[in-house]
Amino acid sequence: MTQPELGAATGDTSGAMQGKLAALRRTKLLAAAALALCVIVFAVAKSLESSHPWLGFVAAFAEAATIGGLADWYAVVALFRRPLGLPIPHTAIIPANQNRIADNLGSFIEANFLAPGPVREKLREVDFAALVADWLSDHERAAGLSRFVARLVPQTLTAIEKSELRGFVANRMLEQVDKVRLAPLAAELLSAFTQDRRHQKLFDEFTRVVGRFLSDEQALAAMREKIREELPSLFNLFRADAYLLKKIVASSGALLEEIRNDPDHPMREEFDRFVETFIERLKSSKDYARRAEKLKRDFLARTEIRDLAHDVWESMRAFIEQDAAAPNSMIRQHLTGMFVEVGKHLAGDERIRADMNQGFVVALASFVESQKSGVSKFIADQVKRWDLAQLTRLIETNIGRDLQYIRFNGMIVGGLAGIVLYAMEVLFLGN
Repeated sequence: MTQPELGAATGDTSGAMQGKLAALRRTKLLAAAALALCVIVFAVAKSLESSHPWLGFVAAFAEAATIGGLADWYAVVALFRRPLGLPIPHTAIIPANQNRIADNLGSFIEANFLAPGPVREKLREVDFAALVADWLSDHERAAGLSRFVARLVPQTLTAIEKSELRGFVANRMLEQVDKVRLAPLAAELLSAFTQDRRHQKLFDEFTRVVGRFLSDEQALAAMREKIREELPSLFNLFRADAYLLKKIVASSGALLEEIRNDPDHPMREEFDRFVETFIERLKSSKDYARRAEKLKRDFLARTEIRDLAHDVWESMRAFIEQDAAAPNSMIRQHLTGMFVEVGKHLAGDERIRADMNQGFVVALASFVESQKSGVSKFIADQVKRWDLAQLTRLIETNIGRDLQYIRFNGMIVGGLAGIVLYAMEVLFLGN
């Protein structure tokens, strides 16, 4: 992996990298200058110590500071490369342990950053439902989502056909219809229809139909001919057929008029009893039930019914596809309105949002839990693929400046330790 790629992997831009490199060079230069200064001070103080005894403390400080600075220089350099190019054991630690560092880094991230507890705790801080509600409440976004859904309509319908879902649904519907007991259902429907004697309107319509029949010339002529055939010839000579027909029509008309004008006419009561008896038979008669079931099965077995389901599906598909592709699609408009309303209702219902957020936490945490080992391996593989020289340079660029301050600290701590040791030597040994 090249340096730009390494920089991108760690979030560093080229300018930022150059700035870090410049700061590192300045810190190295200062550390080297401080070490050189310690050597010079040690040499000067040591040379003048005989005439100025107090310079012994200065020389001790400079000597120990030089040793501490050199030791820390060695330690810092040994992290990244071999000091002075010498094959000293346990140096160039980072390049020599690239694979182990990669594996440990991946395991560290998996154990500490992708553990179930911290992941769930972090996910609970995010109000996913509010984000969804805000997104859906925006009309433009909802319209965009509806356009996306509408574009999937043809593929969805094709997938339904290829998956035999259409045939499965049709068969299931026919199976469910076949389970319905037709006779009791018809009885319930008739019972609802006969409440408040609404069935008497049907009886009224029947009387009007009969009245129109008795007023029809062709019907009357047919009835007269039938009467003529039944009467003896002698009666026909006296036109008895016309007389009888006139009496029959007049009596029937008067009866129908009487029935229509009297809501409590005995004929109406007889019709009520007939309807009630028929309903009771539908409810309890095994013969009626058997006939109704046979009629239902014969009806469902007809090929026209399955062809009708096929035609309905094709018509519905054509309508949906044409509307989805239309500029002013009603489907898209309804979807947009539905998405906006869903967003508004979601924004105002805290209980649903809480349930949704809990669902998001469970789902995302489960996903992270199932994939964290893969993330760990991915990180380790990426680090292993990095070029050693570039990897070393990248790490040194990012943390090398802080490591250089160890050299300053080593000089100061070493110098102070040198003064303490020199003072003990003077006090206890008298030199």
